Amino acid sequence: MSWRAILTIVLLAGALLSGWAWWVQRDRSEAGGPVAERPDYVLHDFEIVTLDENGREAFTLTAPRLQRDPTVKTMDIATPIFHIPPRQGSQASAWEVRSQTGWVSARGEELRLRGQVQAKSTNADGKPIKVATEELNVFPNDRRATSTAKVTVTQPGLILNGRGLQADLDAKRIILQNDVKARYERAAP
Repeated sequence: MSWRAILTIVLLAGALLSGWAWWVQRDRSEAGGPVAERPDYVLHDFEIVTLDENGREAFTLTAPRLQRDPTVKTMDIATPIFHIPPRQGSQASAWEVRSQTGWVSARGEELRLRGQVQAKSTNADGKPIKVATEELNVFPNDRRATSTAKVTVTQPGLILNGRGLQADLDAKRIILQNDVKARYERAAP
């Protein structure tokens, strides 16, 4: 056998082997693995105003990153800042709620905030109210919030600590459910 025939057989075998390898890899990439789990969109450095069923502002969201899951239509958010306005016609002030991570349900009726959650507003007298916890579930359409974690509520002259929270955001009524401890502090003159 001549050297040309041997070279032709080797090149033909290499071409068949590389074609077979390509075919096997092509089938694996189309199997649907991580590609099916990709978000349908990602937002960077954005602000969104979400409206309720009546076309009024339910909440405004500002964050550096948001991604939406296309299968369940929920959103995962990095370091969100939510502004939750009072009901229309209410004299209450808005709430500003921050956390490390956030999750918004498909219809926007539930916000799950996790990691160093801070909620701030003012009461009817214009005095600040601060709520600090590691997890907070907010229902903007119902203007309420809940938590099962440890919670600290701070107002001028009063610090409340406890576990579990039920809050009416418009009435500024916050109920701590368990292990409640209060500390009164004299206001500075």
